[in-house]
Amino acid sequence: MKTTMTYRITEEQQNITVEQYLLSKGYSQSLIRHLRNTENGITIDQKLVYTTHKLIPEETLTVLLVDEESSRHITPTPMALDIVYEDQHLMVVNKEADVPIHPSQGNHSHTLANGIAHYFKEKGDSFVYRAINRLDRDTTGLLILAKNPLSACILSNMVKHRQIQRRYLAIVCGNLPESGIIDNPIKRVDDSTIERCVSPSGERAVTHYKKLFYDPVTDHSLAGLELETGRTHQIRVHLNSIGHPLPGDFLYHPDYRYIKRQALHSFRLNFIHPIEQIPLFFEAPLPKDMQFLKIGSDHLSFPLNF
Repeated sequence: MKTTMTYRITEEQQNITVEQYLLSKGYSQSLIRHLRNTENGITIDQKLVYTTHKLIPEETLTVLLVDEESSRHITPTPMALDIVYEDQHLMVVNKEADVPIHPSQGNHSHTLANGIAHYFKEKGDSFVYRAINRLDRDTTGLLILAKNPLSACILSNMVKHRQIQRRYLAIVCGNLPESGIIDNPIKRVDDSTIERCVSPSGERAVTHYKKLFYDPVTDHSLAGLELETGRTHQIRVHLNSIGHPLPGDFLYHPDYRYIKRQALHSFRLNFIHPIEQIPLFFEAPLPKDMQFLKIGSDHLSFPLNF
């Protein structure tokens, strides 16, 4: 897959170097080094230039982003994909339950990466798999994929600086308080590779929650959540720590009466497009297996104003 970026140099940009200009546009040092070794990677008015070249007004700087080969060790596998949005720089996918985002030992074919690889193979395009945010295997909802190394650089930096807003919906046991903040460190449980727990010796973790609905029939609440940090299993561990675990969670509350996986859904994403600089807003409806609550129609819009 090839992506061409073209920049018209203005008077405000004169006398800065190509490297300085590209860094200001979100290119990383490693990507700039890669472009130096790419045929026609960096040109001005169709002529190769060094990154030390000082820009002149009215010049046209062109950058060629090339993914010649698809990600290795990812086997293309036919898979139903719910693609919410796609352009030449990124994709937003609504992931199903029981779908890991990356291949792992013992699971080399039934992952989102395999489905995406097949999608681009059918289109005749090479594609390097770059998942920007992470979701557990059984967490459903919205996931961002970068389609070229520049969008990956910028989006990853946006995640680091909390410029991508993510909201989650979870079903929790019991009648959750109206709202609150859980500020408790999380660490890996001793002698476990996957389980986490709240511990003073852990890394700081902060979760904001708001009760959106309570169903007295099943004694479960629908919660809206926003994370300040991104620790492994953060929502699951934090809600469990305050006595409101997620049903169906095989690690922290294996109660499968209502749902067969943890009742957690990545519901909303909003961020500024990494290249076009326009606001993007996406929502994914509550999946069917989380609709066992007797939710009234006035709650189905989920106005998470917190």
